[in-house]
Amino acid sequence: MRRAVVFPDQHYPIHDPKAVNVALQVIEEAKPDIFVNLGDVGEWESVSGHRWKRRKRPPLEYILPMVEKEVSQVNKELDRVDKALAKVGCTEKYICQGNHDEWLDFFVDENPYLEEYRFREACHWDKRGFTFKKYNEVLTIGKLSFIHGAYVTPTHAKKHLESYGCNLMYGHTHDLQRYSMTRLQDGAISSWSLGCLKNMKSSKNTWLRGRLHNWNHAVAIVDFWPNGNFAVQIIEIVKGKAILNGKELIG
Repeated sequence: MRRAVVFPDQHYPIHDPKAVNVALQVIEEAKPDIFVNLGDVGEWESVSGHRWKRRKRPPLEYILPMVEKEVSQVNKELDRVDKALAKVGCTEKYICQGNHDEWLDFFVDENPYLEEYRFREACHWDKRGFTFKKYNEVLTIGKLSFIHGAYVTPTHAKKHLESYGCNLMYGHTHDLQRYSMTRLQDGAISSWSLGCLKNMKSSKNTWLRGRLHNWNHAVAIVDFWPNGNFAVQIIEIVKGKAILNGKELIG
């Protein structure tokens, strides 16, 4: 059998430090063979289209120091993940690019002489030993597939399952949902929305403008049988605490 640990949207550097600390402890406790990052690794506010909405984008020399600072902050957190994975000997690692991560690529498209700031290069995914999947390029391990996430409807788990037609785990929506159905040929299939590791306070997410939300902090453990069948365990993180195998993890 093989075991995977899955991280949803982190949005460094506006992640929830306690939730991330718990997630790193899950790696140490679960000792996975596989690690999957579902993307939106960075917030990438420096190159966000939302930030400059209704305002003229400032000159490159104004933006670039902010980009460099954010890249440095994100890589510092990724180094912590790499350290935890190295400690348990996990070498099979995947990154599924998110829509926020894609903003870095759009920035380089506007400034093609800055190729080093593309998401793949800026976060050193190849050097870190990760297999890179572009935004919503499907990763399949056994009988379970992974993407960042394509839909944000109220019943997005149902929408994802109906659209992709296979067992699917994704992030993007920041909340926890599961939906299952049975097909004549394939039997039962399910989709899982995995929540996030982002700071959930509206003061840290000014674009929410004080709106209520249904976000949840969580990670997943997935155990795979040799024939590709699998079992999913959602580790919900509540106010910086979680329970795994009867042990309390405190962030």
